[in-house]
Amino acid sequence: MNDPELSQVPVSGGDLTVGRWGDGPISVVALHGISASHRAWSAVAENLHGVTLVAPDLRGRGAGESLPGPFGMATHGRDALAVVNHLGLNQIVLVGHSMGGYVVLELAAKAPERVSSVVLVDGGLASASPPGADIDRLLEATLGPALARLRRGFESRDAYFSFWKEHPAFKETGCWNKHFEAYLDYDLTGEPPELRSRVSEEAVIEDGREVLSGAGAWNNLGAISCPVSLLRAPRGLLNQREPLISDALVTRARRTLAPLTDEIVPGCNHYTLMFDEHAAAAVGRGIERAAKPAGGTSQERNEGLR
Repeated sequence: MNDPELSQVPVSGGDLTVGRWGDGPISVVALHGISASHRAWSAVAENLHGVTLVAPDLRGRGAGESLPGPFGMATHGRDALAVVNHLGLNQIVLVGHSMGGYVVLELAAKAPERVSSVVLVDGGLASASPPGADIDRLLEATLGPALARLRRGFESRDAYFSFWKEHPAFKETGCWNKHFEAYLDYDLTGEPPELRSRVSEEAVIEDGREVLSGAGAWNNLGAISCPVSLLRAPRGLLNQREPLISDALVTRARRTLAPLTDEIVPGCNHYTLMFDEHAAAAVGRGIERAAKPAGGTSQERNEGLR
């Protein structure tokens, strides 16, 4: 496994840390989920060919944990555009997992001239919360252990690993490998016995409330003209049988967005879609398919990374 090359990109309030894998002629910008980091893309990156994958730590996560709010999809979209501009990228393939999918829609709607295609990885489409719903309770129910970890410390690396080994997404599937361990190691900060996740609870809650409202993503989806691919996990965040993105949501998306390709990646849940060997390879193939029709010459697409 190759570690990404890291760089810094100035944004409002500080710098974003950006990971880069590969040196191919196609530029892929990948945005992670609500409580993740750029290291969530390591298994997928290992399966890409002819591609340069660029993935930032979103504001409030990873090395960007201390970046100030406000958070929200509009802010993350501006930060992602700052990465694209700083690196001089054009005609990018824009990829987002989970909440990253909502940020992808924000950027693709606001800067369509920079984006050749979009890949949503089990994200970007949401059911609007019922009127009067307790959004914070819904957030707790949706994120579960991922949110709980932000409110506690861990006495050791092993204790943190044990916490995740009890998460249903991993305990019930047996998915555990070098990519996930590297992801967890990157997430830890502090010194034993006071280790903690370097994800801002404030950022997760603010972003989660917006995602659960659902409205902004559908507005952005209707403004997108480039091809959109959706890669779905058949099981949910806690490995439950109900997927995060239902067939009904896909049907609604097709009414909003005609050029939509939908694929269910077998044998995975919302988390293991990114880390399981076979699932990550399928995500990689989906990204490569989306990259094939990318416009412009290789030099134009990737000139800022030379």
